[in-house]
Amino acid sequence: MDTLFNTKFEGDAASHSQPGVQLKSSTYDLQESNVNLKLTIVSTVGFGDQINKEDSYKPIVEFIDAQFEAYLQEELKIKRVLHNYHDTRIHACLYFIAPTGHSLKSLDLVTMKKLDSKVNIIPIIAKSDAISKSELTKFKIKITSELVSNGVQIYQFPTDDESVAEINGTMNAHLPFAVIGSTEELKIGNKMMKARQYPWGTVQVENEAHCDFVKLREMLIRVNMEDLREQTHTRHYELYRRCKLEEMGFKDTDPDSKPFSLQETYEAKRNEFLGELQKKEEAMRQMFVQRVKEKEAELKEAEKELHEKFDRLKKLHQDEKKKLEDKKKSLDDEVNAFKQRKTAAELLQSQAQQAGGSQTLKRDKERKNFF
Repeated sequence: MDTLFNTKFEGDAASHSQPGVQLKSSTYDLQESNVNLKLTIVSTVGFGDQINKEDSYKPIVEFIDAQFEAYLQEELKIKRVLHNYHDTRIHACLYFIAPTGHSLKSLDLVTMKKLDSKVNIIPIIAKSDAISKSELTKFKIKITSELVSNGVQIYQFPTDDESVAEINGTMNAHLPFAVIGSTEELKIGNKMMKARQYPWGTVQVENEAHCDFVKLREMLIRVNMEDLREQTHTRHYELYRRCKLEEMGFKDTDPDSKPFSLQETYEAKRNEFLGELQKKEEAMRQMFVQRVKEKEAELKEAEKELHEKFDRLKKLHQDEKKKLEDKKKSLDDEVNAFKQRKTAAELLQSQAQQAGGSQTLKRDKERKNFF
């Protein structure tokens, strides 16, 4: 990107240990001569780095849809200011392909298939100086064949305009572009040129015999920039808008092929929404009543169990009380009997003492009389 726009974009190198795919968006205001350009670059940080790559494309699709949704919401406002609106829709997707020289990865095919109806895909073979010219030619043919066989629709430079039909037709035959990037300038001959220096030689970025970088720059920035924006709006955004409005119940014609009334559609959707709301309220009410009944049944059952437990405890208490009363009565009877026996014993003892005293007095008298 630095080489493409001849600018040093700020940003640190992304880590390859991300737990998932993260999209990082940065907006720049570029100026060349009297031409101003607001450029937004979105990097797919972590794409393809995970072991499980099954859902790697989803954050990208969700991000693109979010930009479409933001534009749609702005478009549906009563008071629109689209001329001042910062359009964040993605107009071009530069899809970099690893220079393996063999075939596309499954992840590449799946992702491009998911994206081709949402964004203009321009496939690019990155670091193309890693393979030879003959291998590169075969690789391009292989990629094109696989894209066609899998139904992936990449962006084709338009040929309906006579002023650009010839160059665009020629450039379409060069897809996917094989590019090399470098911000380092080396002196080649009498000129300073962007190039990459290797032990075996120098690769010139802007030399069309070395790579397709110049072709990409011409097609992307100078020839087809407006067409990319137009394709985004008329094809990809319109598809999203149509699907979204159909989900909301809007149609161009009714079943009788008559023009569809916006007011009737609104009233129908409103009535449908109110009907669904009433159904949900009724379902919630029924569920509440059912839960109240279940709770009442649980409480009644618990109350019944408490009563039964109380009755058992009351009966047990009465039985224990009766046993204690019987035992007390028995003890009282034993105490009374013991008292009676004690009284009788004391009476007998008293009588015995009295009888013993009288016999002693008698013997004393007899002794006196003897003397």
